[in-house]
Amino acid sequence: MPFIYQRTVQFHDTDAAGVVYFANLLAMCHEAYEASLSASGMDLRRFFSPAEEVYPITHAEVDFFRPLFCGDRLTIHLNPHQVQSSEFEIRYKVYLSDALEKPVSEAMTWHIAVDATTGTRKNLSQPIIHWLSQYTDGQPARGNGQPPKPLNGPD
Repeated sequence: MPFIYQRTVQFHDTDAAGVVYFANLLAMCHEAYEASLSASGMDLRRFFSPAEEVYPITHAEVDFFRPLFCGDRLTIHLNPHQVQSSEFEIRYKVYLSDALEKPVSEAMTWHIAVDATTGTRKNLSQPIIHWLSQYTDGQPARGNGQPPKPLNGPD
């Protein structure tokens, strides 16, 4: 079951043409990621303070199927998947809150667990595995250790 996050597009999210700037949609998705971590009981201050391990994003992509404007109310569905023992991806589907039948955008971020001291890969921690288990939708991850091919448009 996905984690569901709601947000209104703010003026500062838009560019000179009045539409959401592409990088800002990724920031909105990251807000959903943070909210899902918090909802699963994760201490965000501790999680985002580089102590023992960090989870950098090593690949990100976003597709827009229609423009988004200031005042649009969004519903973001977040589905994470463990890919390997040290990697997970998060797929996001972004909908207008009053039209949940077809996404207006899709995004993906790819994360790798890294030992903060040595900079080497490490296995995902138990808190991350617990978080993954709460929001994974049951679809298999690719598991080939490579960032995924670009997203396809909506069906």
